[in-house]
Amino acid sequence: MQIHTRIESLRAALASATRIAFAPTMGNLHAGHLSLMQTARAHGDAVVSSIFVNRTQFGPNEDFDRYPRTFKADCEQLAAVGVDHLFAPDEAELYPQAQSYFVQPAARHDEILEGASRPGHFRGVATIVTKLFNIVQPQIALFGKKDYQQLIVIRNMVRELNLPITIIGCDTVRAPDGLALSSRNGYLTAEQRAEAPRLAACLQQLAAAVKAGRQDYAVLETEAAEQLRAHGWQPDYIAIRQQSDLQAPQGNQPLVVVAAARLGSTRLIDNMEIN
Repeated sequence: MQIHTRIESLRAALASATRIAFAPTMGNLHAGHLSLMQTARAHGDAVVSSIFVNRTQFGPNEDFDRYPRTFKADCEQLAAVGVDHLFAPDEAELYPQAQSYFVQPAARHDEILEGASRPGHFRGVATIVTKLFNIVQPQIALFGKKDYQQLIVIRNMVRELNLPITIIGCDTVRAPDGLALSSRNGYLTAEQRAEAPRLAACLQQLAAAVKAGRQDYAVLETEAAEQLRAHGWQPDYIAIRQQSDLQAPQGNQPLVVVAAARLGSTRLIDNMEIN
């Protein structure tokens, strides 16, 4: 695996590639990230990943400074699953001057759910992903479904900006007890880690109720939030939405349950598609 810290080095290395598959990350990799790389291998003659903890998608009171950085271990894992090129720039490479131009997602995707809880987050995500797309110039890009709203934002951004990139959403990878794998799981204490699978179980119950025919969505959402609170959680949101755009259910559109909740000081997100 070649490691590049400069844009010109990466571009030179990719000059002869005919089909680039790209999976960006912020590092501190787990099996969910590695599954993206393995899927990428089937879609490109050059597999590229990136590691960059992007300051502009973190709020002023969020965990940018303490976000886990495990570069050496990450490199070993990426090499082991067959990544060809790793782009690992510093901030000066991607933000050579104070950023004054941003990619602003549409309000219908940016100001709801995760965007409402983390103002400015998706502007930062859309901007850095656009930068990376311009640098790597992939034909295929892969993102995990665990960050469901992020996937919606990126898919719509690519479509509306006419970017020649196919976006592939990959299924959430879970621990044996159901907890969605996340870099932030490392913040949990042993007691909290034992409690954490309740979030996925709660979403499974919601999905099962909808499949069984219940359409009193607001009642189901409230019941789920109360169940979590009863076990020490602080839910930001639990919502039943359309898979296509995360808007309120209409007609017979496929649905997804999305949630974010704090367990102690750790904020976990998860979702469950209803198919």
